[in-house]
Amino acid sequence: MITRIVKLTFEEDKVNDFLNLFETIKWNVAKFPGCRGMNLLKDNEHSNIFFTVSVWENDEALNNYKGSELFWTIWPTLKIYFKEKAEAWTLSSYFCSTK
Repeated sequence: MITRIVKLTFEEDKVNDFLNLFETIKWNVAKFPGCRGMNLLKDNEHSNIFFTVSVWENDEALNNYKGSELFWTIWPTLKIYFKEKAEAWTLSSYFCSTK
């Protein structure tokens, strides 16, 4: 399993546009083959900064998503809302403790 974290910084006046778009696509991404779950997190201090955190079966599953028609339908629309370039990390778990 791998975790993908993407930091999205939007223009302040585009946050609602992003949230409206997210509502229309969230389940399409979450149900994409190989996706084990997805969260959208909002920064507590900066209302225009969000993070997507998604869990994938493996690199191949993530790469299939990034090359999919779904991704290339979403990404160009998102980019026009950005204040800063998106930052992304793909991570493997080193230690995990949940209760």
